[in-house]
Amino acid sequence: MNRLLPVCFFFSFMVLSAGRGWAQDGPEQGGHEVQIWAGGGHSVPGGTSQTGIFDAGLRYGWVLTGAHLPGFLRGRFEYAVDAVPAYLIFQPANTAYGVGFNPLGLKWNFERRGRLLPYFELGGGVLFSNHDVPEYTNGVNFTPSAALGTHVLGAKYNWSVELRYLHISNAGLATPNPGLNTVEVRVGVGRFWKK
Repeated sequence: MNRLLPVCFFFSFMVLSAGRGWAQDGPEQGGHEVQIWAGGGHSVPGGTSQTGIFDAGLRYGWVLTGAHLPGFLRGRFEYAVDAVPAYLIFQPANTAYGVGFNPLGLKWNFERRGRLLPYFELGGGVLFSNHDVPEYTNGVNFTPSAALGTHVLGAKYNWSVELRYLHISNAGLATPNPGLNTVEVRVGVGRFWKK
């Protein structure tokens, strides 16, 4: 975990200093989001320990609503899907490589605050790996997650940085089912398109 702190600091600095010109408007009803992202983290209590994760993927999102709700909750609802061609799970006995697909991305984009566009997301998908994850369980797992982050809007592209809680579990497909809980830092670069 201590090795991740300098990397997190570097990416945070890059995100906050990117795109000093005018910023794009952000999501609007009927618009789309395209993003590439990468993240990594380590296991936390409540499941298998001594495990690290790195994943990278592509996102496509549809902004489904205009602005709703009052005050600081005001925002727009977005539905997104992720293709995850790179999962690396660093376990004590081996390193598992996997691919995933997240067909459920429920994202609430809060109203823009200057160049910052905070968001909250709930998601879920499936992970297929070449070794059991966690060890001695199953090579097919489900990946529910929750994230809190922000887009930093630039003139053409935006950066995003988020803190994501990711649970990996076989949901009873195999016994035992200890699960794996991780907290990841994810960084992405993308763009919002208007309709």
